[in-house]
Amino acid sequence: MREAPLIEHLEELRSRIIWSLVAWGITTSLAFTFRVQLLDWLKKPLDVFNATSNIKAELIVLNITEPFLTAFKVAAFGGLAFALPFIVYQIWAFIAPGLYDHERRLAVPFLLGAGFSFAAGAVFSYFVLLPFAVPFLLGFLGDVVTPQISIGMYMGQVLTFMGLMGLLFEMPVVSYLLARLGFLTSRFLISNWRIAIVLLITLAAVITPTVDIVNLSLVALPLLLLYWISIFLVKWAERSRPKEIEEAAA
Repeated sequence: MREAPLIEHLEELRSRIIWSLVAWGITTSLAFTFRVQLLDWLKKPLDVFNATSNIKAELIVLNITEPFLTAFKVAAFGGLAFALPFIVYQIWAFIAPGLYDHERRLAVPFLLGAGFSFAAGAVFSYFVLLPFAVPFLLGFLGDVVTPQISIGMYMGQVLTFMGLMGLLFEMPVVSYLLARLGFLTSRFLISNWRIAIVLLITLAAVITPTVDIVNLSLVALPLLLLYWISIFLVKWAERSRPKEIEEAAA
């Protein structure tokens, strides 16, 4: 395996960053053409509140640039979701030359797993977390106030929750990859499970939009489940390590 000089690595890194940005730009442009449908889809958790409450929440615009900036923000998020597999591939292609053949074979399952996991986390946030959190937050003061919410702030918070959950749902995929590369062991995860529980519950409390136990549980319990799934996947990865090590030695 030829070791490329630093300048070649930097040029390749620049090229892959540019291609990733181009892909994101293309998917963002496509998503922008469906901005109205995307905005209406993201507004559904608010519709749940309006359907179950005596008061009605309204999305309002506070300045003349807010509609465009909000539409662009939503399109950029949608574009990133669609471009993510390609971006992850660019990252993998950059580091793949430094890996053994058996390690390169992880590319396809890693790309598929990363895309599926992010989508699962975003979907979970949209269908489970937000329908509980939005009505709770808006109805916290009862009918004392009439909610009038900036559309830019509302969409920003919704996309933040979906993005965070998408990233957190990558835990099993990343754990499996690290285990196959030899950087993580099931023994480490099992021996530190108490610390992991405290950290995950603390993390859930930080990102949960409300302070009640129900919404905290909606975030904390899936994270704990993902941790134990990660342990299972790491054990599975470890069973493949001896054969791969022998292949590398040969």
